[in-house]
Amino acid sequence: MIIGLGHVAYKVKDLDESLEFYCGKLGLKEAFRLNHENGELMLVYLKVVEGQFIELFPGGIDKGKDEDERIGFKHLCLHVDDIFATLEELKKRGLEIKGQPMMGADGNYQYWIEDPDGNRIELMQIMPGSLQDKAKEL
Repeated sequence: MIIGLGHVAYKVKDLDESLEFYCGKLGLKEAFRLNHENGELMLVYLKVVEGQFIELFPGGIDKGKDEDERIGFKHLCLHVDDIFATLEELKKRGLEIKGQPMMGADGNYQYWIEDPDGNRIELMQIMPGSLQDKAKEL
């Protein structure tokens, strides 16, 4: 029935700044844009990998409640093949990298970054024997 994760959507404050982060720094590609009937931009679709996308909706104003108290979206996790090489590449692209990846309780390497609106993004390298690796057998 469910065959994958289609997309995650964000309302962003500054579309150009968000595009620079997601495309310029993280290396995602803009797939397409949709406009409202009046011609005003509705959203920008970014391709993460085949069949998986991030939607950016312009016009955000305020983040609202503190993230730790807010009900709903918590963070986006992007799988990476080599977390150390990924962080080196992101550093070359101008992203500030502080510290080193940590081993999570699930047995995977993780490193946290934020987009221009402060949305948390976990970069995760799935390690052999981790809980996610073992869950492939389900």
